[in-house]
Amino acid sequence: MLASQLANTGFPAVNLFDKVSFALRLMDEYDVFHLPVLSEEKFAGIISKDDLLDADENNLLASVESSLQHISVKNEEYFLSALKLMADNELSLLPVINDLSELSGVIVSKDMVRRLSVFLGNEERGGIIVLETDKRNFSFGEINRLVETNDAYITQVNTRTEADTGMVVITLKVNKIEISDIVATFQRYEYIVRYYFGEEAYANELKENYNHLISYLNM
Repeated sequence: MLASQLANTGFPAVNLFDKVSFALRLMDEYDVFHLPVLSEEKFAGIISKDDLLDADENNLLASVESSLQHISVKNEEYFLSALKLMADNELSLLPVINDLSELSGVIVSKDMVRRLSVFLGNEERGGIIVLETDKRNFSFGEINRLVETNDAYITQVNTRTEADTGMVVITLKVNKIEISDIVATFQRYEYIVRYYFGEEAYANELKENYNHLISYLNM
């Protein structure tokens, strides 16, 4: 997914010759803490609400031009680059520009969260398993094979290396809700299963048997 595909093209921008009070009204109206600023139809930077609150509302935005953050993403950049910029700079929106530094639109943080949720497959049913292994033993091919031996497949995978331990932490989402067999397989192959989220077949059977026993005792 490219940044241009996330861009809201109808979002307002302000000009250096607009008043501070006008920018503050727009921020309140659109529930954001930042706005893109233009100068002669070119992207000049981002102004934050904190900087505007310290300024005279009757002044022009040009009076706080030195406070502009020169942060943006190009149309053709991958959306995860935009996510990193927004997270690193705590932005409520990120301008998207073309090669001529013209504003194409903005990515609003609320829209980014929704798209990220879809990207991570949160709308699909399935269980989540978090594994831990050292770099030397990490093999995605083996992990995938172990999942498939339980008549399941991986729908999403994420890996990260912990700075303090050097261990690789693997987060898997699989297409099955009942994941006890998959968890048991990983444990049998000496993977450390940190935690997992899903239904366990044997737990469900125990609960069913318990309910039958209670029904019998109440007869």
